[in-house]
Amino acid sequence: MKNVTIYDVAREAGVSMATVSRVVNGNPNVKPVTRKKVLETIKRLGYRPNAVARGLASKRTTTVGVIIPDISSLFYAELTRGVEDIANMYNYNIILCNSDQRPEKEIHLVNTLLEKQVDGLLFMGSQLTDEHIDLFSTSTVPVVLASTKDEKEEMPSVVIDYKQAAYDAVKLLLDKGHTRIGFISGPAKEKYSGQERLAGYRNALEEAGLAVDETLIRYGDYRYDSGLKAAGELIDMADRATAIIAMSDEMAIGAIHACQDLGLNIPEDVEVIGFDNTRLTSMVRPRLTSVVQPMYDIGAVAMRLLTKFMNKEKIDNHLVVLPHRIEERESTKKQYTEIK
Repeated sequence: MKNVTIYDVAREAGVSMATVSRVVNGNPNVKPVTRKKVLETIKRLGYRPNAVARGLASKRTTTVGVIIPDISSLFYAELTRGVEDIANMYNYNIILCNSDQRPEKEIHLVNTLLEKQVDGLLFMGSQLTDEHIDLFSTSTVPVVLASTKDEKEEMPSVVIDYKQAAYDAVKLLLDKGHTRIGFISGPAKEKYSGQERLAGYRNALEEAGLAVDETLIRYGDYRYDSGLKAAGELIDMADRATAIIAMSDEMAIGAIHACQDLGLNIPEDVEVIGFDNTRLTSMVRPRLTSVVQPMYDIGAVAMRLLTKFMNKEKIDNHLVVLPHRIEERESTKKQYTEIK
């Protein structure tokens, strides 16, 4: 089937191609009767404007590339909802790419999106390498990071204070009388968020006058199975953990099930705190206490920041830190009781 062109529409409607272009682009300087005739012709012929051609002419494609590490993650799904809602509000389309948490795939996807002439890039990922930073710094379009940042804090980013969030979770358990607090981190190679959260854990213990026991620190991949395995190790120790903080809700649920499998009760024997506050917190019994990341807001604010860069608007702060809190549910005790 022959593609219908703007020339075909102009000929059929008896107007100039410039008039068709003005109608397609919503220009108000077209007589209502002419606009109606052109729109009817477009519908009858099935004309679709060529976005690539329009992008070449305007040097804008109104398209944004979005790279996420795990498309199946509830955290990133909710974050992406925020991105898409703001993109739609500002009339941008998004190309969503899943990187499988593989740095080499992320680099490939960034290059592919740049070749497709996107107007901007929004990157979500936890392992920013020097290659990432070099690629972003030489990009011809704006790049904004969501839920991560570079170590030098030079790139536009939207995050929470991960160090303080982890500190607050540990402090909550310390105030309940715990001294053996297990910590299930993300991958050990994470440069930013993982190290920040670990630092918060260490700082809270040291501030309370407790030595950091490295045997209470385990590493996972944010998935259920890694939480199950890590928690099993933490409560199988001679001097076991009496509380566990996991850096994702999935790992925290794994921790709850590991304790229950070994005959321990939550929260009477072991208190558990997760991270992110996804829908999973209400799907497990007992319901999971979790550090609240404003997932939707991180995505929405990151996309709005990117639109400002793309439209050359005034930027007050290129690093946005959103507030966090802890939502207490039944996996932690409501009041202090002596830990046996």
